[in-house]
Amino acid sequence: MELEFGEAGLSGVVDLMVRVVEAAGAVVIFVGAVVAFARFVVVAVRTRRVEGFTQVRLGLGRFLALGLEFQLAGDILRTAIAPTLREIGELAAVAAIRTGLNYFLGREIKEEREELARGKDAATP
Repeated sequence: MELEFGEAGLSGVVDLMVRVVEAAGAVVIFVGAVVAFARFVVVAVRTRRVEGFTQVRLGLGRFLALGLEFQLAGDILRTAIAPTLREIGELAAVAAIRTGLNYFLGREIKEEREELARGKDAATP
């Protein structure tokens, strides 16, 4: 028995994959927000120190960066089968925006890590 996928069948499979990948990205972002909120509450109640809030932001930033990568993967999959010029243009715009967000988010995470490391080095006698 031979399976034969036409463009319509392949399009349906890719559409399902897009939904799964985008859902995974949404779940990653949601879980990150829940974890960050729980950590925020703990830091706010226990320590109220700036370093604790920075750690919460760094953790949330990592979840957001990963979630954005999943969302971008979904966009790329969406245009995998016979894309129109309009779809390619939309993908380019969305990819540029998400890549820019990811770049600046990654840069901020790096700067925050370095700041925390400098603070720990200064505190060490």
